[in-house]
Amino acid sequence: MLSRCGRIHHLSEGPIVTSTNAWRRSSSQLLCPLISPFQATSLIPRFVSTTSISDMATRRSARLGAASEAAKVVHPTPTAVPAKSRKRKVVEKDDNQQASTPSTPRRRRAMPKAELSQEPPATPTPNAVSLIAEPVNTISKPKPVAINRLADPNRTNALLLSPQTSRVISSTTGPSAQPPASPSAIPLEGIKPTPSTTTTTNLLEEACAHLSKVDPRMKPLIEKHHCHIFSPEGLSEKIDPFESLASGIISQQVSGAAAKAIKARFVSLFHPDDDDGTGEKKRFPTPAEVAAKSIETLRTAGLSQRKAEYLLGLAQKFVSGELTAQMLADAPYEEVLEKLIAVRGLGRWSVEMFACFGLKRMDVFSTGDLGVQRGMAAFVGRDVGKLKAKGGGNKWKYMSEKEMEEISEGFKPYRSLFMWYMWRVEETDISTLE
Repeated sequence: MLSRCGRIHHLSEGPIVTSTNAWRRSSSQLLCPLISPFQATSLIPRFVSTTSISDMATRRSARLGAASEAAKVVHPTPTAVPAKSRKRKVVEKDDNQQASTPSTPRRRRAMPKAELSQEPPATPTPNAVSLIAEPVNTISKPKPVAINRLADPNRTNALLLSPQTSRVISSTTGPSAQPPASPSAIPLEGIKPTPSTTTTTNLLEEACAHLSKVDPRMKPLIEKHHCHIFSPEGLSEKIDPFESLASGIISQQVSGAAAKAIKARFVSLFHPDDDDGTGEKKRFPTPAEVAAKSIETLRTAGLSQRKAEYLLGLAQKFVSGELTAQMLADAPYEEVLEKLIAVRGLGRWSVEMFACFGLKRMDVFSTGDLGVQRGMAAFVGRDVGKLKAKGGGNKWKYMSEKEMEEISEGFKPYRSLFMWYMWRVEETDISTLE
């Protein structure tokens, strides 16, 4: 393109040509196939110099040559720089070592957190109520041998020990009353029981048959879970009532591990030198030994002020004779409830659990246990999740007490076993109770 001042702008190549001669020479070369150089030069305007055209052609040819040479140069393909890995270096294994198959680590299951504001506990049972039916020295002793003796679903079926003398208490009422000194422990060898005779051997069998007859839906639960409490072996365990009740007080409002630690320190206050390293456990103190201690001394075991007062008051009840193992073995259930609830530190639920797991009474039923409520609601076909969502605050009700009583009425006199299976409906953990 030619400007007013005589400069030529070459659009394709970029350089600005200022010489008219260079423009004429370039034009003549372009027209050479058609006309002669003389004719092409004559066609160029006179104001364009031929010298400038010659210079321009020389520069153009130099550029074209340089471009052709540059095209022949093969540039090496740039190699990609490997990204810096953050993975750990793999340790080289020996040739003799077999390579293990890689596997995804098992995911640890998260334990459910106890949130009182969102979900109620499955049962108000303390985590350490196992101490109710677990004497101090049962771990070191062999399992009791099942003894076939008379049993009554409406009476105490446990072998109770006197807290003062540690001897077995014989029942003086009911079908187990016999002339000898200790009739409750007499085997029935040589005695052919009638079909209507209830013994410790067939008590659980008769109870399960009754539950299945009342409601056939109980049969799968009975086949899946074996109740050790009322089995012949469970009924042969010897129970110290003072130790069971005191252990229940110790376990209130604390975890299972804490309750066992406090109980061990409590026993050490009275018998610090009983453990000779042979594994034999220290025996639980008698009511007279506890009553002789001060509250300050009892608190050194880790007890609170109130729990120390409760234990001291319980011991005084046994020392005075207001509570005895004989009364707990012979008295009807209503009298047992009345006598024990009158003791400070023992509520109705605590007494009901003691009567079931300690005294081995077969017709105990607790309407205030949330685990039983939840199990019964699921047992009759209700959606426990929806019932829980309707609850507000700390008032959790899966079923009313009146309805629970009506449903359990048909399972008499084996409601203790029915209650045990209701815990199993929702897989409520009651291992600490046993």
